[in-house]
Amino acid sequence: MSYSKPQLFFLTALRLLAGWHFLFEGFIKLLTPGWTAQGYLLSAQGPLAPLFQWLGNDALIGVSDTLTAVALSTVGLTLILGIWEKAGAYIGIAMLTFFYLAHPSWPGIPAAGPSEGNYFIVNKNLVELAALGVLAYFPTGHLLGLGVFFNPKNQVQHG
Repeated sequence: MSYSKPQLFFLTALRLLAGWHFLFEGFIKLLTPGWTAQGYLLSAQGPLAPLFQWLGNDALIGVSDTLTAVALSTVGLTLILGIWEKAGAYIGIAMLTFFYLAHPSWPGIPAAGPSEGNYFIVNKNLVELAALGVLAYFPTGHLLGLGVFFNPKNQVQHG
């Protein structure tokens, strides 16, 4: 697949920015003593609320917290480094789907509290999910990232 210079620039910028967001969110959770997703999970709304509340119970919260922080960091690293970015994007899509469904911004479902980026039906999780879908189907790591080293025949192609 060949990209024009503007396409390559914006796809790579999107990959790096989304990667930074995931990496930062993961690392800050790993490095913040006492951070927990328990409140978020226990306050879940919508049809899957029982699943999220189960994941937030005292017996499982340690596993839920660790998996969340490690998965966020892993997605961030794959996107920033441009290696296994499709897998990272798919993991991120799955995570964002869960985040969205835990607190959907649907009519008739009360919000857990004031939240930046939580609007009618579409919220920031859904927007970033769509961005990761673009990155999964238009990868750039094999052009500008460590993916170059795993497939040396790939070179940056400009259309």
